[in-house]
Amino acid sequence: MRIIQLNVWTGRLKGALERFVRENEADMICMQEAVWCETGPEQLAYLVDTVDKLKAAGNYQYDFRTANFGVKFRDNDILQHGNVILSKIPFKTTESQFIHGEYTEHMDFTKGSDLIYSAQKAVLENGLVVLNHHGYWEADPIGHEKHVECMRRVADMIRDEERPVVMCGDLNVIAESPAMRELDFLRDLTSEYKVTQTLQNLKFIKEVACDHILVNDKITVNDFHTIDQLASDHKALLADIDITRE
Repeated sequence: MRIIQLNVWTGRLKGALERFVRENEADMICMQEAVWCETGPEQLAYLVDTVDKLKAAGNYQYDFRTANFGVKFRDNDILQHGNVILSKIPFKTTESQFIHGEYTEHMDFTKGSDLIYSAQKAVLENGLVVLNHHGYWEADPIGHEKHVECMRRVADMIRDEERPVVMCGDLNVIAESPAMRELDFLRDLTSEYKVTQTLQNLKFIKEVACDHILVNDKITVNDFHTIDQLASDHKALLADIDITRE
């Protein structure tokens, strides 16, 4: 399987993101900061690259969406913002957990609203367990106790899994962060392959590897690397893996 991890930055690099999905073949894409609208999809698609556009561009048959919050953008239309898994392999089961906060239909950023974070867990028909998460953010990529608490809740979703596991996410912390110690039962490919930069330096100008793909011992990694093609303020990660079958 080929799995791509990418924070899509609300699809604001319209056209570039859609082209990226079309040009980079994968069996699955785990996305954070993805956007869609159930009542006015055409209007939103005029402004940004939506989940529906990306699903069509990559010929993905299945999607799993978890909205963290909504924003009114036109009349009564609500832009949904959250985590999405696009897959060419059917989902067997799916579940979501809110790690920090809870879903808010009308997010008001003018009042300094704290962001909301969730994690998705999906089991594919081929037996692979996939966890997709957008990590708690503060400016320091080392993080603090709040990051540890949130990551512990995420880790608990897969800590006792005996099936093959892949975890993807813009975790907003680097491999050396205390929060990442909650995931030490997995291999952090970002650290293992010595990736030092996963930002495109469009919004934040610094060198930091805050995006990660992690796997358990039921996964064989054939290849892992960043994709430098511009599609977001983050670079994409690509893992080529085999699943150990018992």
